[in-house]
Amino acid sequence: MIAKNVLIGFGANPDEGIERCMGDESFYLKLVCRAIERGPFEKLLDAITGNNLDEAFERAHALKGVLGNLSLTPLFDLSSELTELLRNKLGGYEAPAKKLIEKRDELAALLSGLG
Repeated sequence: MIAKNVLIGFGANPDEGIERCMGDESFYLKLVCRAIERGPFEKLLDAITGNNLDEAFERAHALKGVLGNLSLTPLFDLSSELTELLRNKLGGYEAPAKKLIEKRDELAALLSGLG
């Protein structure tokens, strides 16, 4: 219950995410922990800084899907913004990617404080 309240305070909608997990809150929380592992976020930033924009788009789009399915709204919104920048080749990718990682770090810190 505490983790669910932390997610709500973060701006997520865990009830919606739990519903997508057939009502299994424990399973949902495990998926949240997996979804916010730092590796995929860093690989996205690496693709951007390495100017591999096709890979960056694929990574941003994949994160967007996972974060949306888990209703991690603040992260989903940032990943959606970045995905659209990459899709439309608008430039200025690094700052939104870093903002996404910072928000991910914020959630990870909140959840790590639970135990």
